[in-house]
Amino acid sequence: MVEVRVGVSGWRYPSWRGDFYPPGLLQRRELEYVASRMNSAEINGSFYSLQRPSTYQRFVDDTPDDFLFAVKGGRFITHMRRLADVDTALANFLASGVLALGTKLGPMLWQLPPSLEYDERLVAGFLERLPRTTKQVAGLARLHDDKVKPGRALVDAPVDLPIRHCMEVRHQSFCDEDAIGLLERYDVALVVADSPGKWPYLERRTSDFMYARLHGHTELYASGYSGSSLDAWAEKVRGWMGEGLDVFVYFDNDSRGRAPHDAVSLLRRLA
Repeated sequence: MVEVRVGVSGWRYPSWRGDFYPPGLLQRRELEYVASRMNSAEINGSFYSLQRPSTYQRFVDDTPDDFLFAVKGGRFITHMRRLADVDTALANFLASGVLALGTKLGPMLWQLPPSLEYDERLVAGFLERLPRTTKQVAGLARLHDDKVKPGRALVDAPVDLPIRHCMEVRHQSFCDEDAIGLLERYDVALVVADSPGKWPYLERRTSDFMYARLHGHTELYASGYSGSSLDAWAEKVRGWMGEGLDVFVYFDNDSRGRAPHDAVSLLRRLA
């Protein structure tokens, strides 16, 4: 059976309150409400800073057993270190608590900056370091430095589970068969990024799952998706499912509150 996950990229947005979120809903119950309407979400806070195990555990507690989280890799790794010399940074990220998600840990998303050009040696070196199981996550996490305090590090994986990775590229140089072939060799999914012409749109299978990020239909981060556009995306998802691929779709058009409504509408079409 293929798996289809549809959700939002983050969920703590003031513009959603009183619109998608019912008036008076407590902020601490917003994730719970999201999880009642869709079956997945991207964790965005992990991109901006190292989280804590207690934060990830709260996400687990606030969602049903069959909910799944995609975790966005830290920008210190992708945007500041730009994939170079990242052993310690990667260990810190992995030690910060992602293992607390347990069976709710979905793909790890690595979003590259628009200025990062394709460099085979650089990208291959990074992909080579990515853990493929939770036991490997734990092993790398033990290499963390003092940016993750010993009492706040999570470096144990009671059960060994597979880990998937995907990469969202934003420089035109990645529209190259060598770059796409490299992701395929390392079994890393190439993100299908819908970004109103802002970044490359690449729809290529490089792993056993497809991962799409919908940043806005006509205006980046802002515009909603029309009914006909959602119909087209539903058809695309069904096509990927027909190829035996798991599918993950996340709406990132959150600035005007359209993301959760579009996610629910797409799920309704796929039902």
